[in-house]
Amino acid sequence: MRLLLTGATGKVGQNFLPRFLQRERFRDWSVVALCNNRMIGESARVSVLKGSLSDPATVAASLDGVTHVLHMAAVKESPALVIDVAIKGMFLMLEAFRASPTAEQFVLIGGDCSVGHIFHDYGAPITEASPRKAYPGCYALTKVLEEVMLEQYQIQYGLNGCTLRAPWIMEKDDFRFALSFGPDQFGGPLWSDLIGADEIARYAASDAVPLMRDATGAPLRRNFVHVDDLVEAILAALDNPAASRGLFNICMTDAADYSAVAAYLGRTRGLPVAEVATPFHSNLLDNAKARLRLGWAPKVDLEALIERAWNYQRDPSDPRKIWYPG
Repeated sequence: MRLLLTGATGKVGQNFLPRFLQRERFRDWSVVALCNNRMIGESARVSVLKGSLSDPATVAASLDGVTHVLHMAAVKESPALVIDVAIKGMFLMLEAFRASPTAEQFVLIGGDCSVGHIFHDYGAPITEASPRKAYPGCYALTKVLEEVMLEQYQIQYGLNGCTLRAPWIMEKDDFRFALSFGPDQFGGPLWSDLIGADEIARYAASDAVPLMRDATGAPLRRNFVHVDDLVEAILAALDNPAASRGLFNICMTDAADYSAVAAYLGRTRGLPVAEVATPFHSNLLDNAKARLRLGWAPKVDLEALIERAWNYQRDPSDPRKIWYPG
């Protein structure tokens, strides 16, 4: 078996590849990593092809002899690249894959931005049958279109595809910095969109923990997944007949409740709470289908997510760096 891997240098790719190569079930598999801006090292089982998903020749060469595809590459909020790379690239991959005599399975890593994460009120748990509702921006739009394209190729051509839809993916100390009021904040929402500069400075100085409230005034509940759990879901789906033509929500079973986060950090670290009103909506991604069909279950719950983030000791050679805009 031969696996084409896109996004190998990203957060998920860097965690997936070593575990995949060590897993006994995949000991006879080889990997070709399609890289563009950043590269990975080659080995006896891993070869690297440099090029862009927007180039038909590169895509065709990358799929030569490939049996399985794991597509994780993304362009985030990059309007200049979104059509040429994300959409055209997905189309080129699907076209080449469906025509390949060796093709067996195409796995797409999607995102909960395809269901708007906290931007839209669903009023019920979000299942794989819930309507797609992108939030503003080109990245969310691409994730909707990618899901739909793979779904339609399954219908049109009988392609064996699988989409694993993940919410915000956490590793190392990500969650700690996602809660920071300082200039080192990771991700969003931007505090400046919700509160004034004086409040931000005061909360940053006291190491306060945000207790965001949703549009109803209740504590906001938002979905996360630890990268370790996502990697295990990918390994469970690869070459698994139970994953055939399936869409699966891959997330923590319980959404993170910001009041529970604040209470836990107050109790264990003595951190003060900062109440922040937001226009956002509490939602729950339902992972029951993945637990039933794939035999997968997340191991990192909210308390474990907090403990991993606060206990992580970052090496000086591994500075926090955002590789993409948005």
